[in-house]
Amino acid sequence: MPNDPADYTWLDRLSPLPRMVEEARKLLGTKEVPQAGNNKVIMNWAKELGDASVADAYCADSVPWCGLFMAITAKRAGKTPVKDPLWALNWGQFGVPVGQPALGDVLTFIRPEGGHVALYVGEDQKCYHVLGGNQSDQVCFTRIEKLRLKKARRPNYMNQPLTVKPYVLSAKGLISSNEG
Repeated sequence: MPNDPADYTWLDRLSPLPRMVEEARKLLGTKEVPQAGNNKVIMNWAKELGDASVADAYCADSVPWCGLFMAITAKRAGKTPVKDPLWALNWGQFGVPVGQPALGDVLTFIRPEGGHVALYVGEDQKCYHVLGGNQSDQVCFTRIEKLRLKKARRPNYMNQPLTVKPYVLSAKGLISSNEG
């Protein structure tokens, strides 16, 4: 279940935001089409990446697309996506490893059917607040329990923004249990 985007308008006051967060926020609200249809925006992300294997593998928006969302966000932010970006847990090889996640870090999570990948925007005592794709079938903010975290990775920065730091948020909103 997505959290209310209004709870994250505090991001508007931060400058500069990490580029991946900027790019991801531009895609907020993008939703997959239920049943047989496909959202052309999501389908075009696979083509925009310019990787024939991704374009061939991604044939419908019903296919898990959190990795595709992360790849298009990374590319538009000037970062190189990981090899085989559709596999969420492959994002555990992106950038550099970090102990304490911070704004704009790429987090990979374990879920019953495999993995999930999203961007860190903050945390409360129990959960990470993340911005990601294919969360309730859309690009949105949600909370994911910290115990599900597999890896936290920071994009390679030439000049890391001062806003790349942890943010403590209120434990507001539902906790996602199975993205997709």
